[in-house]
Amino acid sequence: MNRSIVVLGGSGFVGRALVEGLLAQGDRVRVLSRSADTRARIPAGADIQIGDVFEAAFLRDAFRGTDVVINLVGILNERGDDGSGFRKVYVELAETMLAAMKNVGVRRLLQMSALHAGDGESHYLKARGEAEARVRGSELDWTLLRPSVIAGPGDGLFCRFAQLLRFSPGLPLGGADARFQPVWIGDVVDAFVRALDDAATIGHSYDLVGPEVMTLGDIVKLTAKTRGWTRFVLPLPAALGRVQAEVGEHLPGKPISRDNWRSLQRDSISDDNGLPKLGIAPTDVRGKLPEILGVAA
Repeated sequence: MNRSIVVLGGSGFVGRALVEGLLAQGDRVRVLSRSADTRARIPAGADIQIGDVFEAAFLRDAFRGTDVVINLVGILNERGDDGSGFRKVYVELAETMLAAMKNVGVRRLLQMSALHAGDGESHYLKARGEAEARVRGSELDWTLLRPSVIAGPGDGLFCRFAQLLRFSPGLPLGGADARFQPVWIGDVVDAFVRALDDAATIGHSYDLVGPEVMTLGDIVKLTAKTRGWTRFVLPLPAALGRVQAEVGEHLPGKPISRDNWRSLQRDSISDDNGLPKLGIAPTDVRGKLPEILGVAA
């Protein structure tokens, strides 16, 4: 394609896979990063520009002469629990990015969001929704991609539970009945690439979900089964689930936080799957579990 594309968040889980896909089809890709230490995680062939993506001057300089901006920057937890961390990463960054794009004349934007952004009580979803509102009101040529939880090798879903279960006989689980439609990482990458290639996607948002609804408890059980482990899952009543989140809020890495608990109150499922609209047959994540968890077939 030989387009010039700037990717924010290109060293992350989705970013690395997407950068590889863009490079494979001949695009010129520049990844913005705050640290040179991320260079080893960025696919060979991509350029890297070091700087602070929250600084307007840095973004204006990075965007000059480019054709497309893709924003994948995201966090699942913030320091503290007042929403300010999420607002900085999603809302403030969106505002700075949109202003920089307008300043240098870049019109095309693909923005990663989240399923049900703006719904529910979690700071995460609220900030995602506010960022969407900024994008929708920008008058740029935007497309929003809104996945459920994303599954793939090294993910924060099946692989994260595999780590928790490795040395434990089981897992007490708050929100065990919360429902998700895990979407395969390859389908998410394809959705970005196809949206980028199709001008008809401009001004539209696409929910990205897999073909199967799974509860959180199902996800933990499937993880253990795929690894060949016998593990129990102990669903916790809501009161104890909130206690688990409160404890997790203060543990290193926040294995579960208060805001994660709030997010679990809103099922991450959709009846309006955008993958078929983009010409993509949703991949059966269950069939990908050996690959995700590194289990030999």
